[in-house]
Amino acid sequence: MNLLEKILLERIDFNPNILAGKANIRGFRISVEQILKLLAHKTTETQILTNFPELEPEDIQACLLYASQLLENEKVFKIN
Repeated sequence: MNLLEKILLERIDFNPNILAGKANIRGFRISVEQILKLLAHKTTETQILTNFPELEPEDIQACLLYASQLLENEKVFKIN
């Protein structure tokens, strides 16, 4: 992991008192899952930042990086 990735991932927080410990952005009650779903439904980055003015573009990047790192170690099994 390079320094930029490390800095981005510091934006992802886990706090049992916020969203029951789900991955959230900088302690806000905005989950990584919520941002990823918005992106999956073709909500633009500009729309997300307008709807959530407390967020910064780097927060969206951090969500994508976090998700990609979860999948990076995914094990795939071939079932015959």
